[in-house]
Amino acid sequence: MLTRDKLSRTRRWVVKIGSALLTRNGQGLERAVLEPWVNQIAARRIGGDDLVLVSSGAVAEGMARMGWARRPKALHELQAAAAIGQMGLVRAYEDCFAKHGLHTAQVLLTRDDLADRRRYLNARSTLRALLRLGVIPVVNENDTVATDELRFGDNDTLAALVANLIEAELLVLLTDQDGLFDSDPRANPQARLIDERAVDDPSLDLAAGESASGLGRGGMITKVRAARLAARSGTATVIAPGGGDQVLVRIGRGEPVGTLLVPSQEPQTARKQWLAGQLQVRGRVTLDDGAVRALREQGTSLLAVGVRAVQGGFKRGEVVACLDAYGREVARGLINYDAGETARLMGQPSGRFEEILGYLVEPELIHRDNLVLL
Repeated sequence: MLTRDKLSRTRRWVVKIGSALLTRNGQGLERAVLEPWVNQIAARRIGGDDLVLVSSGAVAEGMARMGWARRPKALHELQAAAAIGQMGLVRAYEDCFAKHGLHTAQVLLTRDDLADRRRYLNARSTLRALLRLGVIPVVNENDTVATDELRFGDNDTLAALVANLIEAELLVLLTDQDGLFDSDPRANPQARLIDERAVDDPSLDLAAGESASGLGRGGMITKVRAARLAARSGTATVIAPGGGDQVLVRIGRGEPVGTLLVPSQEPQTARKQWLAGQLQVRGRVTLDDGAVRALREQGTSLLAVGVRAVQGGFKRGEVVACLDAYGREVARGLINYDAGETARLMGQPSGRFEEILGYLVEPELIHRDNLVLL
């Protein structure tokens, strides 16, 4: 298990910087703030480490360039602000990294890019090629084309998925707080900073709160969820204060900065990381208690005999959530039959599939190689 004193040995990082840390309360990018982050990232890159930067700030920069005082609500105006601001965001990073003799690359992603297996693999190959070339990839959500159905929801989640893509050792989520506290420090002066914790500790959900900022879409709860998603590739996460001095340098030295959340399980295969990272499922199947136990305790495939209900209009090969009797998601995977076929097969043994449908695709609804526990 990764501990503070071992952070100095990590060589592949993803660093996420939010809007509130780069902009003057939404009034556009502030280079005096941006440059110190670039200097720290550049130092690690020059030292031989691989770093990917996930950066917000495009919408705020676009608003500033257009003289808008309030964040627009209309989707097309938000997309326009993102398109305008992305030019300034990329130029600012390019200029700052160029001072260190480093090249940057813009990588814009939507959820669809990572939901499609082929595009997911292409994104992974591109990012890894950029790292081999010594380039700093600057990743952002492609807000100019993303709709609510295609959004990651926040750049914390995007950063976690990028950590999965490149199998990063460390994810750094910078925030306007000193880290994760056991209660909201703005409401409770006695709140204590959590120094280090296993990422799947259920007490973290109680400690995390929603965002108080009007600029970003994230919050502490999204950071905890992002840390759990990153942990699927064996990535540890530090939720760190963005207002501190030389924060990345101090994290790299193993100093007690922010909150360190460490994986408690072995990394999953790349395919199962991809499955776990799917943010939009196409349907749901409800399982009986025996099927839930078989998945969790025996690592079996999902058989139709254990299915009690089917929801959604999913097609064969799409991602489907597996729920227990209380509606809690226990697993998800690529299903071998569409919704209509699954409804006809539920509760039936595999030996009756051909009799019921007139054909047999696979004896399992979801093979264990295409299923991930949550």
